Amino acid sequence: MTKNSVGIGTVTRKIVNARAIQLAIIDGRAAQEVSSADWQQAKRELSGQPDIDPKAAMLESALESERWEPIPGSTGQKVFVPAGEDEDNEGRSDNERLLDEGMAEAELDQNLQAAKDALKKDL
Repeated sequence: MTKNSVGIGTVTRKIVNARAIQLAIIDGRAAQEVSSADWQQAKRELSGQPDIDPKAAMLESALESERWEPIPGSTGQKVFVPAGEDEDNEGRSDNERLLDEGMAEAELDQNLQAAKDALKKDL
């Protein structure tokens, strides 16, 4: 383990306890209110163990296509979804288009204001 690029050596119970206290305080509890979850998280952090439980880690490591298979061996079928009335050729809704336009306008306004500010500083 390292702290500020300096090795701290073996992770001791005291170090784990100090980190557990920090986690309790971060969570809005008093230093005396360290939970077993705080202790376990501190131990995982300091020992380099994964932050998720083994079952979840196994699920995460599986291919996306294998994570949920309602009927094993079933290839399924693709369902045709017709474009809605408010969608353009790219499949974007009116709301998405309005959002994109608003974001583009905001970016232009910010660039214009930055250019004006730069001119004022140069004068």
